[in-house]
Amino acid sequence: MAPKKRTGSRLAAALWRVFGLLTVSAICGVLAASLAIPGVATAGLAVSGSITFFNNLPSDLAIAPPSQATKVLSADGKPIATFFAENRVEVRLDQMSAYIKDAIVAIEDSRFYKHAGVDPQGILRALTFNLTRGGRQGASTLTQQYVTNVINESLLSADKTDQVILSGQKSIGDKVREMKLAVELEKKYTKDQILEGYLNIVFFNRDAYGIEAAARHFFSITAKDLTLPQAALLAGLVNSPSFYDPATNPENSLKRRNQVLDKMLSEGKISHADHDAAVTVGVELKLAPAKQGCSAADTAPYFCDYVAHLILNNPAYGVDATDREKKLYRGGLTITTTLDSRLQGSAQAQVDATAGANPDKWGASLVSIEPGTGKILAMAQNTVFLPEPGKFDTQLNFNVDSKDAKGNDLNGAGGFQPGSTMKPFTFAEWLNEGKSIVAEVDASRRTYPLDFPWRSSCGKVLGAYDTAQSALGAADDLQNNDEGYYRKMPVNYGLYNSINTATFAEATQLDFCGIQKMVDTVGLHSGVDNAPVNMHQLGNLLGAIGVAPLHLANAFATFAADGKYCAPIAVVAVTDPAGRHLPAQAPDCRSAVTPEVARGVNSVLQDVLKRGSGIYIQPKVQDHVPAAAKTGTSNTNGATWVVGYTSGLATASFFGDTLAGQKRPGQNVTINGKFYKAIDGYMLAGPQWANYMLEVTGLYPAAPFPSPPVSMTKP
Repeated sequence: MAPKKRTGSRLAAALWRVFGLLTVSAICGVLAASLAIPGVATAGLAVSGSITFFNNLPSDLAIAPPSQATKVLSADGKPIATFFAENRVEVRLDQMSAYIKDAIVAIEDSRFYKHAGVDPQGILRALTFNLTRGGRQGASTLTQQYVTNVINESLLSADKTDQVILSGQKSIGDKVREMKLAVELEKKYTKDQILEGYLNIVFFNRDAYGIEAAARHFFSITAKDLTLPQAALLAGLVNSPSFYDPATNPENSLKRRNQVLDKMLSEGKISHADHDAAVTVGVELKLAPAKQGCSAADTAPYFCDYVAHLILNNPAYGVDATDREKKLYRGGLTITTTLDSRLQGSAQAQVDATAGANPDKWGASLVSIEPGTGKILAMAQNTVFLPEPGKFDTQLNFNVDSKDAKGNDLNGAGGFQPGSTMKPFTFAEWLNEGKSIVAEVDASRRTYPLDFPWRSSCGKVLGAYDTAQSALGAADDLQNNDEGYYRKMPVNYGLYNSINTATFAEATQLDFCGIQKMVDTVGLHSGVDNAPVNMHQLGNLLGAIGVAPLHLANAFATFAADGKYCAPIAVVAVTDPAGRHLPAQAPDCRSAVTPEVARGVNSVLQDVLKRGSGIYIQPKVQDHVPAAAKTGTSNTNGATWVVGYTSGLATASFFGDTLAGQKRPGQNVTINGKFYKAIDGYMLAGPQWANYMLEVTGLYPAAPFPSPPVSMTKP
């Protein structure tokens, strides 16, 4: 019985092949008639009906630009990071090696330049082979493959991954529609345009879509520089990117490459000599996997993350978060930022040096602003962006707010207590109300009763919590850092020596609504929720609320720019693949502080470095360029600062507790092997600022600050 079964099986297979051949002949007859001139209608009723069906199929194929990678660049054109859902860089056909064009046509569709989008001859050959020999030979032309890729790319871009149909999953209806679209496509585009589109869209590797990305990924060269063996290898890869992957399956890849070379020879695309030389070459890769996102940024990962959030929060890039994310990861944008790579390298080196041996995970950061423009020139901190064994890692950006003004996430740490770096703003209001730089105040007073008559012209009342006693921590009264300063003194002396009681003595003579306006006009706000810093809470005179280093640096930049405030900007230009400009951040500047007030502040803050709280900062920046600064320390020494500037560059330098809660005291701690009874602003943040500024200020020349009016300097 067994032999009879085998004989019956062979007979059934033979009959099926005969039936298949008849079916194939019918299909090809209909297809040939559909593609021929109208006079072919004599083919009969059945064929005419098939033609009508074929011609009534949808014929429009929307060819949108395929997903491309977005590049983020520094101001000087250096790469920062790349974002992509599909790593692709579109190039023109004339920017591709002639070898890749010939190789892909030879192996995928040797009759590409002879058919009209669908190749009946090829279909007949493939179906005959498959039905008579039980194989799986394909017959899709390059044009049909391009159609499939375009359709699938549009589905992927629309987040309809479940609707993507791969070649082996297509029904007869899918194939017929694909043919119709291919025929119509050939009526609209030239062969070279179709070939260019195909080579730019086709999948080579999960990190390489299109020929340019593939050339870079596998060989670290451009598509234009591909050699014959390299082009043949890549052309062979598209048939099965996993099976023929030269990195994981080099033997498979080599055999397939040689098949491509054989086909190129048989098609007359290469000579015997070129063929014989190429087949002797091994699989010689120089892999350069594309790096994705800010975690793989070449530099400034936290600035990169800040820029990404600016795009993702901007309605100009999409109506919702999903659309904006699609624009960033698929839009092929070129985002040019304000970052100066020269400053960034120095900033990163300084924060790493300050907190290098750091088992207790103290944070260090630097951020620089260009006065008069608001451009963010550098942004660095002493952590790694993604978890790494033995490293201090976090994705929180120490330099920026938690949220933007509209409540959108910025991924910032939420700011740190600025301590005495808040004092210049009370002093600025002192000058704004027409008082003298050298007027005397009584810094001996250390307590203020609940009913003290503070001035508030806007009607806002200082409540019971807003008293010196309750807002300044555990102390029963105001404390200065050193004894010997509880006395009358000139107000400028009180500022450059950072005397707490002097600042409160100033405030007794000022309108708190004026102090509030001064703080608001220079852009200071809570780093947690973007709310105003409430200066009617007395503790905020001495920096009790957290502010972000970026905005503190920018507030001081206002003084450096003779009173001109410019909102911080990070993105100066955005273009799409066609070169069209998309909305970027235009300069947003205004007169915030009178030049006279700014010059008065500058004159005193220069003395901070010459004879005040910053005199011990080494190296001495002021010996080399005109510079001004203010030190700052929180109550528990857990946040320490130097914010300083020249006329060309303003920088906030921070060192302190950046962990959740930010409640660790900076007392009795060891940093880089050195014990500190209590960290002060000049100790760690100070040298970090000074070393950095001395290295980079020559790139943004510092002019002498204009002197304040003589009238301000009279008692």
